[in-house]
Amino acid sequence: MEIFEIWPAALLVACGVLGVLVGSLLNVVAYRLPIMMEIAWRRHCRDAEDQAFTPPPHAQGRTFNLWWPPSACPSCGEHIAARHNVPILSFLWLKGRCAYCGTAVSPRYPLVEAFAAIASLVVAWTFGPSWQTVAALAFTWTLVALALIDLDHKLLPDSLTLPLMWIGLLLALVPVDGMPLFTSLRDSVIGAAAGYLSLWIVYQAFRLVTGREGIGYGDFKLLAALGAWLGWQLLPLVIVLSATAGSIVGIALIVSGRRPRETAMPFGPYLAAAGWVALLWGSDLTDLYVQLVG
Repeated sequence: MEIFEIWPAALLVACGVLGVLVGSLLNVVAYRLPIMMEIAWRRHCRDAEDQAFTPPPHAQGRTFNLWWPPSACPSCGEHIAARHNVPILSFLWLKGRCAYCGTAVSPRYPLVEAFAAIASLVVAWTFGPSWQTVAALAFTWTLVALALIDLDHKLLPDSLTLPLMWIGLLLALVPVDGMPLFTSLRDSVIGAAAGYLSLWIVYQAFRLVTGREGIGYGDFKLLAALGAWLGWQLLPLVIVLSATAGSIVGIALIVSGRRPRETAMPFGPYLAAAGWVALLWGSDLTDLYVQLVG
């Protein structure tokens, strides 16, 4: 940390470059993890054999995880050479097309890489050369992966939400220089319990009134994880921000005709965004609110 204290710009450069590289990995996680879960579920559930599910060609009959096989074009199946797999730059160099078959590559890949880099820079700028930056970077990248997966599959995997929650609790348990990184152990435990139970109660009430499920269990676990990192005091801010953003986007999509009223909308991305904002500026926003209403 001393070198970053001497040269603060070095911290920003290091986090920016690391953010781009991790953003590339997050694209892989968001794409492969749901497929891995589906393959494993099908393997262990004989009752599902009659249900249609066709994994992508590069995921059939071979090892398929976050590290293997190497990245390949979804269209032609050709492995992507290292020179064609440089985050952002390769997309620009190849003009957004596969080097082998010429198929257009989704702009989502460089956008996620750029977003991860910018978010990492913001974290480094906010917390400076500290262990808070290290923890907040891991928190940020996990939330990005969860948001992407929920947008694609309406799924928040336990393999991401539960470790995120436990890490939040452990960080509260182990103080640094006599102080917790983000919140005390007591507030972290209460935050995890309150986060889960608050959405669970909403879920049960909605189902009792309408007979339908309004939100999923993954949302409970994600809010529990946010409570573990932030403490119970910032949960109201997270809920207000996520509910407000989700409502605005949902109404806009319905009015524009891009989403039918009955279609379920993933809530995880809004929880993730609100949790990230609360980690970085939650106390400042809460103090501002108290000043305005006081």
